[in-house]
Amino acid sequence: MEEKKYNQTNVLIVGAGPAGLACAIRLKHKNPHLDVCVIEKGLDLGNNNLSGAVLELESLKNLLDAACPGWEKTDDAKKILEQKIVADDFVFLTKKRSFGISPFIKLAKLLHLGTGQLIHQGDYSVSISMLTKWLGQIAKQMGVEVLCGFAASDILCDELQGNVNAVKLVDQGLDKDGNRQPNFVEGEKINADFFVLAEGNDGLISEKFIEKAGLKRRQQQLYSVGVKELYKVTPEQFKKFGSGRVVHSLGYPLWQPLIGPDMFGGGIIYAGNDDHISVGVIVGADWKYHNFNPQDALTLFKEHPFVKQLIEGGVVVEAGVKMIPEGGFCAIPKDPQTGSIGKNNCLILGDSAGFVNMLKIKGLHNAVNSGILAADAIVTNLDKPKLAARGYTELVNKSNIYKEMLSACTFRQTVAKFGPTFGIPLSVLGNLLPKFTVEKDYEAMTTASYDLKLPIDFDKNTFIALAGTHHREDQPSHLKIIDKEICRLKCTPKFKSPCITFCPAGVYETVSGEVKPANPSNCIHCKTCQRKCPFDNIRWTVPEGGGGPRYKRL
Repeated sequence: MEEKKYNQTNVLIVGAGPAGLACAIRLKHKNPHLDVCVIEKGLDLGNNNLSGAVLELESLKNLLDAACPGWEKTDDAKKILEQKIVADDFVFLTKKRSFGISPFIKLAKLLHLGTGQLIHQGDYSVSISMLTKWLGQIAKQMGVEVLCGFAASDILCDELQGNVNAVKLVDQGLDKDGNRQPNFVEGEKINADFFVLAEGNDGLISEKFIEKAGLKRRQQQLYSVGVKELYKVTPEQFKKFGSGRVVHSLGYPLWQPLIGPDMFGGGIIYAGNDDHISVGVIVGADWKYHNFNPQDALTLFKEHPFVKQLIEGGVVVEAGVKMIPEGGFCAIPKDPQTGSIGKNNCLILGDSAGFVNMLKIKGLHNAVNSGILAADAIVTNLDKPKLAARGYTELVNKSNIYKEMLSACTFRQTVAKFGPTFGIPLSVLGNLLPKFTVEKDYEAMTTASYDLKLPIDFDKNTFIALAGTHHREDQPSHLKIIDKEICRLKCTPKFKSPCITFCPAGVYETVSGEVKPANPSNCIHCKTCQRKCPFDNIRWTVPEGGGGPRYKRL
């Protein structure tokens, strides 16, 4: 390897989530002399990380048993892994009643049907923000340079060689009109031999790289939106729910009376540490209702008698929202020439690659394992950077990541094609079904109204405060409406400006007759607007480093 230069490192990892940090830890374990740098747009480790989250322990063991012997005996590990799942319940909700359906899920497992993968017993219910913070501390102790508050705005590629040369950080110190203020600092370029993109779902740099490198998805990525609140309940309530318990629900409020199951998704209730319970709703972003807001569905879910009894009197201490990549195996971006997940010296990991197994409704274990495999491929090809992406893909194709993603290959597309009523039962046939081509999420929007719409608007201001989101007010808006005339002439007349409704942070408003991102400092970085605007007319760009939510326990 060449001697390190200013603003140059051996490996640059974009994103300090579980995938990126797993890669960094593995790299330092395999080759302690490597210069490894991780840049993270959040102000601190874990601030921008939110998930369900259910963890398969084997992934952590694969990462830490060799790199950090005795890790499981540390206080941090014991705290994070306190909630081992011993009770895994599935319920179907009508408007007022609940019915246990766990026996059907267990039967599916016995028959080796895809939906049997939903069983989570023996896994761990964890706080992904706490897990990420801990992994970051381990990485730092091993000599990894972890830089928080550093947001990347672009990736620079060599058009002739196809290699990535650098990642450019966002300019800082611009006013709202883009003019340089006295404290202006131009975003630096960080050069490296290898680049690892681990930003999570719909990563800005990952998507730019996919476009510049000519990577292709066999089918477009599909998404869901997950809204979550963390409740502090009394010890008596927590005991009633049960330590080590998770609940998943289908039905109400995503399946409407008379209409039936017309939205993919359901509710979640997970036991946490210190008498905390997570409550959330996940809904496929291909919903058709112009006035639908997943936060309304969360409110209705919490008011259901089955859920209300568990959290009544509790206090919401944190809240957040994120999107989940659901397109599966056929939505993984690959080089059309080599089939590699990435290209040459640039690798794509975790949720950025779309490694979520929708039959398990989780991808955390795949994210960690992809970080391990990426590190192994880089170490093997230190003197041959162009072979890194191909080496990484070969390892992925021999791993459980590939097997899992293949097993769920047609699941989400089948549901999207036929709707939950017929799609979920049909999905039992798995890969015997053809690979259906389905519309993009935003193309599903119609003028139909959600029948269960609440008469009172969701309290987005309180939600924003509970997410702890923050941006410097006097900076250019990082949310861009491409064509204002589309809003005025098409979207507002037909759909009544749905971004105002579905944005969980109240970013969009009508000001003097014009729809605009009036409150960009509220943004929670979920990027729902970018993927659900019915005319594909909104783009999320990166704000200054340190902006966004500041999750602590989600």
